[in-house]
Amino acid sequence: MPVKYISGDDLSKIIKSGKRSGKDYLVVDVRDSDFIGGNIPNCRNAPSATFSDKLDSLIRDTKSVPQVIFHCALSQSRGPKAAREYDDRRRQLQKDDDVSHDVFILRGGFTDFQGKFKDDPELVEKWNKDIWATEWGPL
Repeated sequence: MPVKYISGDDLSKIIKSGKRSGKDYLVVDVRDSDFIGGNIPNCRNAPSATFSDKLDSLIRDTKSVPQVIFHCALSQSRGPKAAREYDDRRRQLQKDDDVSHDVFILRGGFTDFQGKFKDDPELVEKWNKDIWATEWGPL
């Protein structure tokens, strides 16, 4: 199956559905030094600068996870690249014994997600208005 996009609303429903992060789904945040000022709770930070080096480990850790969702700040470059790399490598490594899985890219990245859900602690943790105001423009 090709990598697909998922909306922030749909991801929020998954997180709030009672499904367990790391078992039923996993959010992989590939932001590097910009992994500050907030994140999705229970996400796995896999910085894009070292992503390829740790890819096989991520695949082993998510072998039985049916939904893996990738994002970066905007999900325009780093997030989509990591999602494609993960999906291609996972298929290569787990040919015959792979659990059915879906790989998604969070549309709009964390920038859009935090803009909509920053006040919901189930969806965004460690949010810092000063970082978002200075780096990403007015709130």
